[in-house]
Order: sequence, then C-alpha cells, then structure tokens
Amino acid sequence: MDFSLSEELTMLRDMARKFTDQEIKPQADAIDRDGDIPESLIKQMAELGFFGICFPEEYGGVGAGELGYCIVSEEVSRGSASITVLLGAHASIGAMSIYLDGTEEQRKKYLTPLSTGENIAAFALTEPNAGSDAAAIETTAVKDGNEFVINGRKIYISNGSIADTIIVFAVTDKALGAHGGVTAFIVEANLPGYKVVRDEDKMGIRGSHTSELLFEEMRVPAENVLGRYGAGFLTAMKALDRGRLGLGAGCLGAAKEVLDMSAQHAKERKQFGKSIADNQAIQWMLSDMCSDIYAMESIVYRTAWMCDQGMKFSRQSAIVKTFCSEKADEIIHKAIQIHGGIGYMKDFPLERMYRDSRINLIFEGTNEIQRMIIARDILKKGGY
Repeated sequence: MDFSLSEELTMLRDMARKFTDQEIKPQADAIDRDGDIPESLIKQMAELGFFGICFPEEYGGVGAGELGYCIVSEEVSRGSASITVLLGAHASIGAMSIYLDGTEEQRKKYLTPLSTGENIAAFALTEPNAGSDAAAIETTAVKDGNEFVINGRKIYISNGSIADTIIVFAVTDKALGAHGGVTAFIVEANLPGYKVVRDEDKMGIRGSHTSELLFEEMRVPAENVLGRYGAGFLTAMKALDRGRLGLGAGCLGAAKEVLDMSAQHAKERKQFGKSIADNQAIQWMLSDMCSDIYAMESIVYRTAWMCDQGMKFSRQSAIVKTFCSEKADEIIHKAIQIHGGIGYMKDFPLERMYRDSRINLIFEGTNEIQRMIIARDILKKGGY
C-alpha cells in the first residue's frame, strides 16, 4: 500500500498552498466582511486551473481527478471557506453533472468554458418545500415542441447569482415521482424567464453567493436535457456523492489550519509563569484534534482514490461528509477554547472560521440524512 502523492500531485498541493498563503489569506476577512470574492481573485484561480482540476484536459481541465480536487479544496480551505464553496458548487456538483451525464456535444459546449473558469456553474435542486426531501421538488418542465417550459423557484443555491450555467432539476412527470419523473436541464443564465431574486444574508461563508432563483415561462431547448429524460434524480445523487467528498476535504483543510494556529498559540501564550502548552488540559485538546485530523485525512483520500478508480463510493462519501463536518466543528470549538478571549474576537480568523464551519453539517444533505443513507446501504449490502 502506497499512500504517497505523485510528483504531479505534490506540485499541485504546493502551488495551491502557496496561492492560499499569499493571495487568499490576506483577503479572507475582506471577503467575509464585503460578502463577495474579488473578480481578480477568481481570475487568478482560473489561470491556475482550479475550476477544472478534476476534469480531463480534453475539456479544458487539468486532469488531476478527484484526488487532485480534494488536495486543492483542502489547501484553499485553510484560507477561506467562501472560496471553497465557490469551487465546490462549481466543480463538484455543477460542472460535474455535465461531466458525468452530459453528451459529448454538451461537454464540449458547456464543460470546456466551465473547466477553464471562463464560466461559473451552479446546481439548482433545493426548493422551499424540498430540502432534505429532494424528491419533493415542485419546479415543473413541460414539453412544448422542441423546447421545455420551466416554471418554479429554487432557494439556497450556491453561486446562483454569479453562475453562467445552472443545472436545474424539474418535474417532467409527477405521477412517476423522483425515480422517473424528474429531469435535469442545462440552463444558461441569459435565458428569458430566468431571474435572480436575491442573495441571502448568512451567518457564515458570507463571501459565497447563496441565491434564490425564479423561473417564469423559461424556455429551454430539448437538446439541453442532461442525462436520460426522467433520470434527473440519479444525476443529482451521483453529483452529490462528489460534492460530499469535496466538502470533507474542505473540512480537513480548515481543521489542519486551526490545529497549527492552536499549537503555536499554546507555545506562545504565558499564564501563571509558564506556557499554556505545558498544561495537560491543553495538550489533551491538541492531541484529540490531531487524532481526529488523522482519521479525517485517511477517509478523505481513501474515498477520493476509490472515486478515481471507478469504484462505488456513495456510502463512503456520506461517511466522509458526516464525520469530517462534525469533527471540523469540534476541532474549531477546541481551538477557540485554547485561544480564549482572542479566539472570540472578530479581528481574529477563528471567529470567522467558526461561523463558516456550521453550514457543513447542513448542506450537501444534512448529516441526519447522511446517517440514513449509510444505514440503508448497510442493511441492503451488509457491513464490512
């Protein structure tokens, strides 16, 4: 068993880490405060290939696979969770839907500009009455000649207001339900009838645009059906497997960053005439944080390897999402405790990272839903 990175992946990690340290970290507080990621930073990421890390070179990507994407997601998360969400919504679920189920023509037309970062993608599944119960979507798509007319509303859509290409899931046969009655569509943001209602004001990941979208008599060419007609729910689930894995990698990066910060602070902070790092209570927190990170790293990259090998990884992806999001939340909680009052201040990164972390237990499918997915798979296929 060889767990070492190839030379190419090592270079990718070093490049992403250097970019994060030099470009993202100095702007992270401003991104959170202003609620926006500077266009100049997005352009730099595009030039470095971040938007197409996991896609083949023939479609404008880097060809580094899921391993490569997880490496970049981990490193970027050390600087800004908002940027991690931008990349995740774009590559892991938005553009990924086209890569997984698109025709060759659709890949060339849409995936190529998405891979290069010329265009940004979004994934529009959630609705007011369809969150964890994704099968309950009410947005409809009615066939009219060589077009489909889409009507409905989507909420909490990451990248929604900045996306050029949106994957929209709509009911095409209500009688068939989720399995056979939902279809995925590739929608261009400049189509008549497409409207961005608003961006949400959030607790964390404030630099990420989380939007409400409205579709009013929006006409989409029949050629923009993504995957098999009626099989949109399967497309969504395949993309979300990737999204949950990438989310785990982001949680890993944030956890590593706060462990480094906590260890350094513990050595420098003096109380009662000695470094607080000498206190067993602090040492045990650092030890627990490190142990959890070791487990997080192990399951993230093992699952990414499974994905790249073409193996089934739905159960493992749900485990990664659940375990890593909860452990990252606990690790940042411990980090604030180690830092004391300074960790609670808004001019210190931990306060922002604590707010950013909370959403990881909710989006890409709540952790309660992930536990149901894992349990059902165990009962169907057995344990290990």
